[in-house]
Amino acid sequence: MNNKSLLLGLMTFVFQLGMVQAQSEADLLQNIQNRDKMSLDGEWKIIVDPLENGYYNHRYQPRDDGYFKNQKMKSPSDLIEYDFDTDVSLQVPGDWNTQGDKYYYYEGTIWYKKSFDYQPDNKKTDILYFEAVNYEAKVYLNGEYLGEHQGGYTPFQFDVTDKLMEKNNFLVVKVDNKRLKDAVPTVNSDWWNYGGITRSVHLIQLPKAYIKDFSIQLSKDRKSIKGEVWVENNDVKDKISLAIPELDLTIDLQPDNSGKAIFEQKATPELWSPVYPKRYRVEMAYKNDKLIDSIGFRTIETKGFDILLNGRSVFLKGICIHEEAPYKTGRVTTEEEILTLLSWAKELGCNFVRLAHYPHSEKMVREAERLGLMIWSEIPVYWTVSFGNQGTYDLALQQLMEMISRDKNRAGVILWSVANETPMSEDRNIFLRKLIAEARATDPSRLITAALDTQSGEDNVKVIDDPLAEAVDVIGINSYCGWYAGSPESCSGIKWKNLYEKPMIMSEVGAGALEGLHGSKEERWTEEYQDYVYQTNLQMIDQIDFLRGVTPWILMDFRSARRHLKEIQMDFNRKGLISEQGKKKKAFYTLRDYYLNKE
Repeated sequence: MNNKSLLLGLMTFVFQLGMVQAQSEADLLQNIQNRDKMSLDGEWKIIVDPLENGYYNHRYQPRDDGYFKNQKMKSPSDLIEYDFDTDVSLQVPGDWNTQGDKYYYYEGTIWYKKSFDYQPDNKKTDILYFEAVNYEAKVYLNGEYLGEHQGGYTPFQFDVTDKLMEKNNFLVVKVDNKRLKDAVPTVNSDWWNYGGITRSVHLIQLPKAYIKDFSIQLSKDRKSIKGEVWVENNDVKDKISLAIPELDLTIDLQPDNSGKAIFEQKATPELWSPVYPKRYRVEMAYKNDKLIDSIGFRTIETKGFDILLNGRSVFLKGICIHEEAPYKTGRVTTEEEILTLLSWAKELGCNFVRLAHYPHSEKMVREAERLGLMIWSEIPVYWTVSFGNQGTYDLALQQLMEMISRDKNRAGVILWSVANETPMSEDRNIFLRKLIAEARATDPSRLITAALDTQSGEDNVKVIDDPLAEAVDVIGINSYCGWYAGSPESCSGIKWKNLYEKPMIMSEVGAGALEGLHGSKEERWTEEYQDYVYQTNLQMIDQIDFLRGVTPWILMDFRSARRHLKEIQMDFNRKGLISEQGKKKKAFYTLRDYYLNKE
């Protein structure tokens, strides 16, 4: 390589770093469901690139003529060693692992390319919006680098105004799902590392001046509705109109120089609850931009050992859910799959779901809210992330902020979770306390939790003594009595002590079973053994006077590369109450009966 090429490669790399930093600070567009948009879902051409030849040259330096250029031969003598248009295709949204046998275990880079026509309008703003890409995405439009994003479960966007053509646009995304020690999640987890553009991609067209973001909620005293609205490219002469017709509420808001307007208006809406998941049509307008959302109003707080929804104590009858598609498995991609999972939760008698172990799709959150399900939403700070690494913390904070930004207007979300089963250490305590402080500062209207798995004690006494319990509002405890420790019959006699004046949720409890495998209740992997574990653990749970919720692990069997027992697991975690083919196990009915009789 000559000096000129080396300098050009270095300049490209430095420029890209600058773009990454700028993009990470960008605000997310709120409520994409009700925007004027063009879908980029469907068939995308791909190139599998395990050696990343499309990005690095043979000296492992970033190329200025990589696959993102989508080059074509112009003469018979040209040497171009790739061609998207003659290669294979994958469907977006979707994971690559379940779209072809050779991708099943694949972790690495796949390049995606989508060609499309568009109608640019110089009076409009164009936003390219990705709902999620797992894990690292480098994005190029018509050969120009836009930026990158890390984190497989949260949205990101780019302003592509003045970058689009009427014909033959091409969007190229370098997707890399390699597990990394300092990433979030880290290399070790218990769910499938589905790679790809796993959620929808949109081109959103907006007026030049538009409503960018908003946060609207009920005041803590439940006597008024308050919030903030942000507009982009605002003019101080123009006002924002906000209306809730069913409440006869109309307000004109004057944004400040930054585009932000704050309001509070007396109102007494009917309150959102699992019994009556009432939502109101909220209308906003600014100049030529009009936006509609459905928003519920409720309060959530704690008092002593109680969790109070709208001022009344509530018991959270829940279940954990992975975003795993029923019947076909793989990442959930359709509304039908979402409704199948949530309808099973409702059939189980749930009023609460723990969406584990990462932010689920916006569609999942909205549908759960519509159905009257309260929601625990969490980021994948899971097991042994690099708590002493600043970059890891930055990634965790980024995903936390993206999760809160997207779902802050969803009444169903009552808990933000910052971690699951993390080992105690001073670095871990500092890391998670910082995340908790950021979450509270950003959104004081919800409760903070974390799923802990550390309890001391002996002689059938469990003591919750994790110092992180002091920082959260609600203590989550994962306990697998009868599966990972103790016999099933020992569980019912266990007593619990809480060193903190806070409510507890049993955030995981359960056992594995292969659907259709029957035997005695002492025989592991049978439905009878799983059912017996549930029976004895529910007896234990009923004796915990500070317990205010349960989310057993888990609704449906899901793929996990940790699970190698042939003829039983077959790459599945078998702790589901329902098989991946939708067949209910005995323990499903035991838990359902418990919930139906639980006030």
